[in-house]
Amino acid sequence: MKQTKKGVGCMEAKIFFGDVEVTKTKTEEIRSPYNGKVVSAFPVCDASDAEEALRIARDAFKANKAISLSQRVAWLEDVIAKLRLQKEDIARTITDEVGKPIAFSRVEVERCIETLRLSVSAAIEQHGETFHTDAMPSGRKTLAFYKRVPVGVAALITPFNFPLNLIAHKLGPALISGNAVVLKPTPEAPLTAYKFAKLFVESPHRAPNALSVVYGDAEVGSTLVKSPIPRVVSFTGSVPVGKIIMSQAGIKKVSLELGGNAATFIDESADLETAAKKCAVGAFANSGQVCISLQRIYVHKKVADNFAALLAREASALVVGDPYDETTFMGPLINEEAAQRAERWVQSAVDEGAEILCGGKREGNMFPPTVMHKVRDDMNIVCEEVFAPIVSIVEVADFEEALGKINDSPYGLQYSIFTNDLKNTQRAIEEYECGGVVVNDIPTVRFDIQPYGGSKLSGIGKEGPKYALEEFTEIKSVVIC
Repeated sequence: MKQTKKGVGCMEAKIFFGDVEVTKTKTEEIRSPYNGKVVSAFPVCDASDAEEALRIARDAFKANKAISLSQRVAWLEDVIAKLRLQKEDIARTITDEVGKPIAFSRVEVERCIETLRLSVSAAIEQHGETFHTDAMPSGRKTLAFYKRVPVGVAALITPFNFPLNLIAHKLGPALISGNAVVLKPTPEAPLTAYKFAKLFVESPHRAPNALSVVYGDAEVGSTLVKSPIPRVVSFTGSVPVGKIIMSQAGIKKVSLELGGNAATFIDESADLETAAKKCAVGAFANSGQVCISLQRIYVHKKVADNFAALLAREASALVVGDPYDETTFMGPLINEEAAQRAERWVQSAVDEGAEILCGGKREGNMFPPTVMHKVRDDMNIVCEEVFAPIVSIVEVADFEEALGKINDSPYGLQYSIFTNDLKNTQRAIEEYECGGVVVNDIPTVRFDIQPYGGSKLSGIGKEGPKYALEEFTEIKSVVIC
């Protein structure tokens, strides 16, 4: 095993055991989902690497906890400044590794910067509360209050679809609140995570050894989750893995941002042209590989055929292809297996009686925007999370029927409604069973400043820096008699 201290960036990602970079002889290559070229590599980690990272984090926690908030603020601000300078390089790295169109990769870097800025603001504004301990007959006058303190060590596990900003949503709040962190990024985008982590590790304002990075799948992840060292596990990914984490974690805080089956209702009063344009974006951005990608569209039967034609027109006009082209809207799926699965979903729906209005046939990892019509709500294509550029139109008689079908899902991340009917708007806000409701736009709308997270199988806890700070801190109650 070769160790280097703060080496320069390269095509190969490195392990970070605290501030020390480590490489191994055994590595794995990452190939572009678009053209198959080798774009990065990462060291193959095992349980012993995860255990070493956890020990380093445990020892580093006291130092990070002790430094001033002003130093941690300076730390994140230094990372923000360097991230701005490296924006194009990191955007291209995202495109290299996951095939995201370059224009959207640049947006992700900008959002990452904003997420770190929000983390700083949230930490500065965080406060406790005082209590009147003599308010009850059994009480008496004291000075009583609570404050929020860091939990200790945080294990962070992140996915491929937003390989930079979803790290920031966990890492920013975790570090700014004084924790030590072990990050296990997605195996599909190791170099993106490495370049981002390196900005933290090389900052002169850093808390020594407060961030470690290891790579891998089940073995490394299970080691992090099962260990008694982390006091919080924050995971974004699939429901099956989320269930495993819940069964393995033991007594610690667990935050899960899991799958979704995002839906919208379009009633007869909606602006259909606008709704079709927005729904095309919501269904097909990032090749449908978003937890809140629009998957189910329930349309009032009076306007269903008209809307279906408009949506198919919008979908067919989207530019699909080379993710390095500035005009490309949609690139490849993450791998050929995902594209094959999408094709099977479509064929299954056709076999059950659905119609393909556009798309439906893959070429390698490329899968075109696909609009399905005459879909019934008992078809698998609307019952499960597709995670591909496929959207299904289901005709309904009214909002009441749509409401029942939308809520009849094991997921509950975000839903939306297109309407000019105030009563339907009010009912959607009150009766949708989900973590977020969007009115007259797609359920894919997410602003990083807001609380984000679902109900039912869609997860536990909230993201958005202000709300994530609650996951990475705990309340300490103080009484001075």
